[in-house]
Amino acid sequence: MKLTTIPPSTMAARRVSETTARPDVSYVECAQLPLTLAESTAYPMAIVTFGQTLSSTFPCPVIALDLPQIDGPPMAEVWTSDRLITLHTDPACSIAMNGNVLIGSMSLEEGADRSMDAAAYEAYKAILHRLHTLGYPYLWRIWNYFPRINDDQNGLERYRRFCLGRHHALTKTLADFPSSLPAATAVGTKSGPLQIMFLAGTQPATHLSNPRQLNAYDYPQDYGPRSPSFARATLTRSEEECRLYLSGTASVVGHASRHAGLPRAQTEETIRNIQAVFEQAQHAAGFNLIGTQRQALYKVYVRDSASHAEIQDAIMHSPLSGEQVLFLQSDLCRKELLVEIEGLIISG
Repeated sequence: MKLTTIPPSTMAARRVSETTARPDVSYVECAQLPLTLAESTAYPMAIVTFGQTLSSTFPCPVIALDLPQIDGPPMAEVWTSDRLITLHTDPACSIAMNGNVLIGSMSLEEGADRSMDAAAYEAYKAILHRLHTLGYPYLWRIWNYFPRINDDQNGLERYRRFCLGRHHALTKTLADFPSSLPAATAVGTKSGPLQIMFLAGTQPATHLSNPRQLNAYDYPQDYGPRSPSFARATLTRSEEECRLYLSGTASVVGHASRHAGLPRAQTEETIRNIQAVFEQAQHAAGFNLIGTQRQALYKVYVRDSASHAEIQDAIMHSPLSGEQVLFLQSDLCRKELLVEIEGLIISG
């Protein structure tokens, strides 16, 4: 396991000469994590755990989420780089950079004087300021986690408050809003502060829509005073590969939820949405992105663990079967939604 701080002058040179550097990501059993990293020649960039506390410390951002894993041995999501990394840390934020890609985590507590919309606004303003200062201005992917996502807070659902604060920050500070919005996920944890994990680059990415769904940022006000601010997917390309970062995707057609109370039907509708995004990505990439894939990882967020078997069976009888899939118990952005799927597909 290695940690090296790169001088700023070298970092700047790498942004020109090594623009194809991309982090690798894998699911690793928590019990095997110290040994796996010790034996690896790669540099750890971020580790995400799900309802687990790690017994070792690691020289990279560690994002500990209170999202219980539903089945299998406890796993961690591990991001590594074959390039040397440098760290930037402060009490609220931890960032790892490899000269081309940045991975970071910000945590912000709520309080009596800070509602969810205020917390989201402060967090996003701070994140975008750091990205600009550090030279990684292009958001590629973002994950949002906070508890009681469907609860009311002073007359407005907490998820809708989050969307309000996020929208306010992004419209004030993100260039080319909304076309520059990245892929994103927002799900409810069992406990904890507002936690945001973000991936950004020195080069722009291609942000995609879904022809089966209205752009989230164009939703009518039926879904809150400000629409959710994200793209359906983000595509990055280099000489060696394409990467498709798939947003949290659910059983929504147009802007309406479908198949209330039916976990299998919602899963099947979600997979139809994912396939539609795949088609958009293949058109943007200019080749058969899915047919040449060499790695695919998915996270499936399940509202009620009692639905797990039915949801898993639907996935196993779909084009997603055979891929690496992690099932997590989580509340979702709409009360009627029972399942949400996100993913990363690497082709080349």
